[in-house]
Amino acid sequence: MHSSDHSTGPSGSSTSETTHALRPLDANERRVLGVLIEKGKTTPDQYPLSLNAVVTGCNQKSNRDPAMHLDEESASRALTSLRHSGAVAEVFGSGKIPRYRHLAYEWFGVGKEELAILGELLLRGEQSEGDLRGRASRMDPIPDLDALRAHLDALAARNLVVWLSPPGRGRMLTHGLLPEEKLEKVRSQVGLSAAAASQDPAGGDVDDSELETGGTSRGDGDSRAGTGPAAESLGARIDWLESELAEVRNRLAELERALGGT
Repeated sequence: MHSSDHSTGPSGSSTSETTHALRPLDANERRVLGVLIEKGKTTPDQYPLSLNAVVTGCNQKSNRDPAMHLDEESASRALTSLRHSGAVAEVFGSGKIPRYRHLAYEWFGVGKEELAILGELLLRGEQSEGDLRGRASRMDPIPDLDALRAHLDALAARNLVVWLSPPGRGRMLTHGLLPEEKLEKVRSQVGLSAAAASQDPAGGDVDDSELETGGTSRGDGDSRAGTGPAAESLGARIDWLESELAEVRNRLAELERALGGT
């Protein structure tokens, strides 16, 4: 399932008009870049992605928070701005329809596990260490919390990861690509949630064993009953089926356009 998406990709990449400085990303850009990172790792045979496949990936219900309903115009604008920033390239394979691949390894200057971490944060936003380890491991295995924390410390030193709560059980974090006003809103929301949890007599702490297995914390709107290997495998299977359906639709659309032009 995992791929070596660290390669340079097909020739024909559009690399002009690009800058490589990191910058905050808006909601659409975060989702589009997260989708390209995810699909490059989990469905390499269907990658790079057409615009239609990008839209489908952005709007899928699994492994996303919040749910979004991007149209092609919004996704196209996000892709264009990401291309100009040096985070995405437009490529042409055997067909005439452009496809898109991320340049996130170079843009962030990270390795494969760190990119999986950032990809999950882009797709879901703030979350706990335990949730993040289980989710990122569907792209590239992260054996335990110690391994995760080593990557997080390296990313935090470069402001690619932002801690939202003090060290301890259920420590929360997010990526460092949020606009400042959005980051402050997230900090405030996490602080309020922590305060409410501390006053809930029925709450209790998350057990360390749950964190070690990537257990999903309460209140996660996208949680399934358990996030062990079986649940993660099911989620990956759903992603694969959705991607397969999107690819069939893409090919039908390309065939219709080809027949219409003859």
